Amino acid sequence: MRTVKATAAAVTAALTAAAAGIVAGRIASDAGLKAPPGRPLPGEPRLTVHSTETGPAGHRIALTRDLAALRPGTYGLTGDASHAVVGDVLTAEPHSADTVVRRLERVTHGTLAPGDKVWLTPNVHVGDPKSALGLDHTDVDIPGELGVLPAWFVPGKRDTWVIAVHGLGTTREHALNIMEFLHRHRFPVLAPTLRGDAGAPRPPDGLNHFGETEWRDLDAAMRYALANGARQLVLYGWSTGATMALRAAAHSDLRDRVRGLVLDSPVLSWELTLRALAAARHTPGVLLPLAVRAAQGRTGLPSGHYGLYADRTVPYGGSYGGPEDRTDDTGPDRPPPPTLILHGPDDTIAPWDLSRRLAAAHPDRIALHTVRRAPHAAMWNADPSAYEEALRRFLTPLM
Repeated sequence: MRTVKATAAAVTAALTAAAAGIVAGRIASDAGLKAPPGRPLPGEPRLTVHSTETGPAGHRIALTRDLAALRPGTYGLTGDASHAVVGDVLTAEPHSADTVVRRLERVTHGTLAPGDKVWLTPNVHVGDPKSALGLDHTDVDIPGELGVLPAWFVPGKRDTWVIAVHGLGTTREHALNIMEFLHRHRFPVLAPTLRGDAGAPRPPDGLNHFGETEWRDLDAAMRYALANGARQLVLYGWSTGATMALRAAAHSDLRDRVRGLVLDSPVLSWELTLRALAAARHTPGVLLPLAVRAAQGRTGLPSGHYGLYADRTVPYGGSYGGPEDRTDDTGPDRPPPPTLILHGPDDTIAPWDLSRRLAAAHPDRIALHTVRRAPHAAMWNADPSAYEEALRRFLTPLM
């Protein structure tokens, strides 16, 4: 009897532990599957405003001393009811040991007061192309797979349109960072919302799929552009928006009209990105495989060797590594369109090494512009001038 009871107790304990593991994995998977647009990604620290002042160097703001606060470049600074733009770190300005002083370019809305909690964001602009940049635009509706996708269209004289697609943690306002540059070079720009964005249809399961299903929203935008005057397309994506661009260039019926790809911080492995997001939430390492399994069970996302599914998303069948890195679902055996990848080794969300290996394997078709000291999807923010020069060099032959 004691043996039976002990066995039953052991089985119960094992089942309880298994159930707890499943629940923990599901919760951990939320870090990527439920990353809300316009909110900081896991791992992005909240900083405290210590002071704002005007001095010889202009307006400045003192923030909590943190590696994030020391990032070079230009960033949005967002609070729960405010948005501002901060520029370079002012190392010569007096400050305490626990603060960093940055140039305060402008306060877009709300106020910044000592004690406010804020975070850095790649979204420098808020609003629409007209209110943020003074660019005339039209609000258009794109018929999508799940319903109408509101979009901004900024006209230009060329017949090659740029379709700009945001990724994890951001909104279509992210495209405003490069919209002035594209308008200056006379490219029409279409910036659509995606399923799950405010004003756009909700995905049936309410979850992000790391571009695996969302790419069909980009496909809908491609159809809209070609039906309204575009002859050729450049697909421009950040983060999972870059994944969508790769998927569309590989599998869309309109892929022959894609003239080029611009990929900023591309997510080439949803599994590694999910692990990174879950780890940034302080998920114990032993639970990270459970988070991946939970994500697969909830979304049906495919799994390749180590999750490296770049070969399925790029519009060609070649591998960026050895034969062991290949997956079973490669793209069509056709040359890729010219591609510019903008990425750097300080991205903790989407591994830069995958971008580096992919570009190295196809140097005739893929150029890599390396950006250092920039977090995920903020390659422009770290050095706007160098970024735009790389973009100009890439786009000039496509004009």
